Amino acid sequence: MTTAGRAGGDQRARPRGRPADLDRVLEGQRDGCREIGSELYARLLDRILERVHDPGPVRDLLAPHAADSFGSALALRFLGAVHRVVLEGRAPELGSHYPSVGGTPGPGLEDAFEATVAEHVAELAVRIADGVQTNEVGRSASLLGALLEVASLGLPLRVFEAGASAGLNLRWDYYRYEAGGTAFGDPASPVRFVDSWTSSAPRLDQPCLVVERRGCDRSPIDATTEDGRLTLRSYVWPDLVERFTRLDAAIEVARRVPAPVDAADAPGWVAERLARPAPGTSTVVMHSIVQQYLGREARQAMIDAIVAAGAAASPDAPLAWVRMEPGHDGAEVRCTIWPAGEERLLAISGYHGPPIRWVG
Repeated sequence: MTTAGRAGGDQRARPRGRPADLDRVLEGQRDGCREIGSELYARLLDRILERVHDPGPVRDLLAPHAADSFGSALALRFLGAVHRVVLEGRAPELGSHYPSVGGTPGPGLEDAFEATVAEHVAELAVRIADGVQTNEVGRSASLLGALLEVASLGLPLRVFEAGASAGLNLRWDYYRYEAGGTAFGDPASPVRFVDSWTSSAPRLDQPCLVVERRGCDRSPIDATTEDGRLTLRSYVWPDLVERFTRLDAAIEVARRVPAPVDAADAPGWVAERLARPAPGTSTVVMHSIVQQYLGREARQAMIDAIVAAGAAASPDAPLAWVRMEPGHDGAEVRCTIWPAGEERLLAISGYHGPPIRWVG
């Protein structure tokens, strides 16, 4: 249950019925796409901005959602719904511009996009109501340093992820990470991160044992099914092709490494998982680009549940809160470990993961 780019952070619902707010949402996502490197989506959002207030299918699809919260990533929901049509081979003209299906962006991209939207408007109206499902595996590299900080306590880990989508980042320890002559993870893993840190890197050559891994999501995805794989691929930006390679590799890992994801809202699920300490283990609650999807009350309820469990932590049953959420200069990876309860900023990374600046 995650997204990327500028559609993130501690956002609040915008006032209802103001067209300028919809413009702001689209402009912010366009700038975020261009900054991260998706010129294709930036071009399409320029065209969407030209059409969003004119009579036609673009306005018909987006106007009913003008009051959606900024953090719900309306632009990515729309673009992802169209991308799914392309991935299914039902929009060949637009597909000729999408690298995700072998195309090359060129003149005519915007017109082909509009034609596809007009042809599939009824289907898109249904799919645009779905939440974004960007289970970006690159975030495992961003979170790794914090998770290894917890592992350095010397106890096996229980890892619980809120907003886990398909649970691909719950398999983080089955991926391979290499930096500065040190390494962590399965050397045969198809998911590999090499020199993902821009300067110094966390200590990678240390043991870590995960004895339990589980997640929750409002709408979990089974990545091992073709429908689940297609859903995840539809939310990857079409011209960032390296992300497709990484996603497919992570799905390969998921087929052999169980990581249950429960259909549940985060606050109650987290409170239930933390209801009783587990002596002899370090318990980790983690999430990445999730808080924007929670209303203010739900977000506070989850934080309260974590802090209350932290008050009951002990050296024999520590609790760690590891999160990757938007900050001033990118996605900030922070870690709080109880019983001490000290919060630390450990890394700053891109919203999809590397490059990562380790500051821990």
